[in-house]
Amino acid sequence: MALPVKIENFEGPLDLLLHLIDVNKFNIFDIPIVEITEQYLEYVRNMETKDLNVMSEFLVMAATLLEVKAKMLLPAEVNEEGEEIDPREELVQKLLEYKMYKYMSYELKDRMQDAAKAMYKEPTIPEEVESYIEPVDMEKLLGDLTLKKLNDIFQSIMKRQNDKVDPIRSKFGKIEKEEVSLEEKLDFVENYAIEHGTFSFKKMLEGQKSKMQVVVTFLAILELMKTGKIVIRQEETFGDIIITSAKFYKKEA
Repeated sequence: MALPVKIENFEGPLDLLLHLIDVNKFNIFDIPIVEITEQYLEYVRNMETKDLNVMSEFLVMAATLLEVKAKMLLPAEVNEEGEEIDPREELVQKLLEYKMYKYMSYELKDRMQDAAKAMYKEPTIPEEVESYIEPVDMEKLLGDLTLKKLNDIFQSIMKRQNDKVDPIRSKFGKIEKEEVSLEEKLDFVENYAIEHGTFSFKKMLEGQKSKMQVVVTFLAILELMKTGKIVIRQEETFGDIIITSAKFYKKEA
């Protein structure tokens, strides 16, 4: 019995065959070739397209179905292993391959639609974040300072400055560096030592305006220690470090 087909447009003859199989709920591995051929030919007869290329594809499939139908009326062929050859086998294989690619196309279409819904925000850095400078905890920095730790602290601060540079975000804006002259800081510390005679290392660092000033002050003190222009002592464990001008120290001695 012919099945009325209301859908006029199919992507090809295989698409039409799959539609007929699904509508009739046929087993694709056991296609009733007589019924499916009648329904297929009914659709081809009602086609309104004038495109010969499209029409020829459907006619080729119609001829294939008639050929399979004729073979099924004849005695079954046998292969080399003695098994009967099903005339529908090649057609079933084509339908399975087409069905697989068709469902894959649906999956790709769904993924493309989902991807179209994704929105991305361009990276931005608030001004308060870009200009933020981590505060220095002077109590933590100098609480248990010893002569040996003086250099360790300097190395640690330098490493922290390098680690703070973000290789990506640093390209978004330009940060001007504060210029601090070591020569000027050497003169400042030496004159400060001469003027005050003896003073607190901690209080001197607290008077610096920035981290760079603290770092350069470290360097200046190390250099003045090396050249013997200042003397450093620590009267008790974990106590403050006292700096004395070498000139004043000699007078006391």
